[in-house]
Amino acid sequence: MTGPSRPSGPNGDSGRSRAHPVFARFYAKVAGPALDKAGVAEHRRRLLSGLTGDVIEVGAGNGLNFGHYPPGVRHVLAVEPEPRLRALARQAARTAPVPVEVTAGVAEELAVPAASYDAAVVCLTLCSVSDPGAALSELHRVLRPGGELRFFEHVRAESAGMRRVQRVLDATVWPLLVGGCHTGRDTRAAITAAGFSLTSIDTFPFPETRVPSPAATHILGTAVRLPG
Repeated sequence: MTGPSRPSGPNGDSGRSRAHPVFARFYAKVAGPALDKAGVAEHRRRLLSGLTGDVIEVGAGNGLNFGHYPPGVRHVLAVEPEPRLRALARQAARTAPVPVEVTAGVAEELAVPAASYDAAVVCLTLCSVSDPGAALSELHRVLRPGGELRFFEHVRAESAGMRRVQRVLDATVWPLLVGGCHTGRDTRAAITAAGFSLTSIDTFPFPETRVPSPAATHILGTAVRLPG
């Protein structure tokens, strides 16, 4: 299931690609395997457990979620702006247990009709989009009434000291080094501000290490699209 595409430019992507070649190679070869070693697969399974119907996943990366989609899912539209990661995601889609279509796109401007999906998934994505509020508003738009948002994100730290560290990093080197990522976004507040009602949320450090990390605080949960 796909919606009508927006007019395309010469590369067919209509500006819906954002190339970060160095970060893409690092993520595919280093960060992704490191997350797997740290146990992220279990969180991916929790994130996607029980999903049914038509699902849109934004910021699909190289497709590491695809193998965890349950059989009740009819179709996944996986949106990824980075060309190298998108190509890897298309390879991963071939062996996914459910039908997955991978397309170019940015979370802030989804080329699909309103109210066309039963569920939306964001996984380690809202930290790096240019406008998380706009991205969540788009997900609210494309979900059917009562549709569910599933999220797994690293977020603003709970301690005041680490929040100060996050503010400094986000204003200086971190987004430049890590593909536009921000460590200290208040994603929980952004979800509710976009018109979702939180139905479950788990806050925890990941990965668990002895050395404090500015990107350690994570939330995993669900929210329902409110009318309007």
